[in-house]
Amino acid sequence: MSTTTIAKDTSSFELVSGLEIHVQLNTQSKIFCSDSAAFGAGPNEHISTVSLGLPGALPKLNKEVIEKAMRIGLALNCEINQYNFFDRKNYFYADLPKGYQITQDNSPICKNGYLNVRLSDGIEKRIGINRIHLEEDAGKSMHDQDANYSFVDLNRAGVPLIEIVTEPDIRSSEEAAALLTEIRQLVRFLNVSDGNMEEGSLRCDANISIREKGTTAYGTRCEVKNVNSIRNVRRAMDFEFGRQVEVITGGGKIIQSTLNFDADKGTTSPMRSKEEANDYRYFPDPDLPPVVISDEWLATVKSAMPTLPKELAQNLITELGISLSEAAVLADDKDLYQYYTEAVTQVNHKKSLVNWLLGNIRAILNEKQIEISKYAVSPGQLAQTINLVDEKKVSQQIAIQTLLPALETNQNVKAEELAKQLNLLIVEDVDAIDGFIDEVLAKYQPQVEAYKKGKKGVLGLFVGDVMKLAKGKADAKKINELILKRLEV
Repeated sequence: MSTTTIAKDTSSFELVSGLEIHVQLNTQSKIFCSDSAAFGAGPNEHISTVSLGLPGALPKLNKEVIEKAMRIGLALNCEINQYNFFDRKNYFYADLPKGYQITQDNSPICKNGYLNVRLSDGIEKRIGINRIHLEEDAGKSMHDQDANYSFVDLNRAGVPLIEIVTEPDIRSSEEAAALLTEIRQLVRFLNVSDGNMEEGSLRCDANISIREKGTTAYGTRCEVKNVNSIRNVRRAMDFEFGRQVEVITGGGKIIQSTLNFDADKGTTSPMRSKEEANDYRYFPDPDLPPVVISDEWLATVKSAMPTLPKELAQNLITELGISLSEAAVLADDKDLYQYYTEAVTQVNHKKSLVNWLLGNIRAILNEKQIEISKYAVSPGQLAQTINLVDEKKVSQQIAIQTLLPALETNQNVKAEELAKQLNLLIVEDVDAIDGFIDEVLAKYQPQVEAYKKGKKGVLGLFVGDVMKLAKGKADAKKINELILKRLEV
């Protein structure tokens, strides 16, 4: 499996895939003890008798974990299982000190859901969610720290996870990427997880098989473990699809197995033969009582659910007449949408606000390498600035280059007041503007003659120089009109 050769003709086969998506919940403490669940501590700093699996140490369930699981379950259109319990999944590895992982097998907290994802051609694809179950994370084994020993860090042991298991409804790597992207957006929007794949907060296992088009029986599947980015999920699925087609068309058989993905080579390679559920000897955990979710508790969680990004985006499209892509950018970022909702009540033209947020403000944030939540200009100040530009009291160039930077350090001042203090308001003195125009046209006599002979492109040169003389405090459209009148004489 180490070769990068892909079968040339895959047209008679289709990919069949389901994902197992592990989401680390952003609780302060672990799922069954009070150890910190924070990322980035020194080795084995966030441990206790429970996470070490010492004899006599008993687990106690973190209530917040249940509520966060219910929130993502509701967002994925799942049934909430109001009576569920925990099981022990038995296997032996150095980073699993108890010799078993506490998880949910027969009775997951959520089941029978779905998510509609939009593909690049605009088509929506429904992908079923088989189940969402709760479990604790294992520790981390490190084999590259010493030539003779492997090290174990148990900070991650006991960190709360949900595992989202899809139905085998995925037929392309694009569909898988779209699903992962939407789930990452949802867990962030709902404040369930930070969704950072680079920190392991979101990890994905992909079950991949193939079958001839037109058939309904499933082929033998292989599972690619712990793929750490959406791009690599696509690469792994595309490679594995091609590899399996090559094996089958070459007369071979697919061996059910667990695979690694080598991101440098873009290839899969075998880890071990695939385990079955009975290999883990699941049985109910005797130390943890069943989780009983009352009707009242479930109703409280449902009532606290916010409007989800897809509905927000549709509302923006209906209200403002903006495109789906524009609406999605606003709706998918919780902080950006919150900023928009605060600014929109003070801006004269809502579409102007959208254009600024998706254009000028996004460029400013990218340059500063910050999120909108860290931007020092308040929503109200931005709305006031946009109004000044729309009312032609301040030029857009001056607003971006001078007024907004000044507002960053004057957060309690209204935009128009600061514009007056800094002498940024557009000059209404027509005589002064006429003088600037005279100066520019005299400076560029050859270009003026060229304009009169049909070279209309030089008009921008004239407007730009007049704006410079006016130090940006003039209406470019008005200057354009005045110059045209002069040239048409």
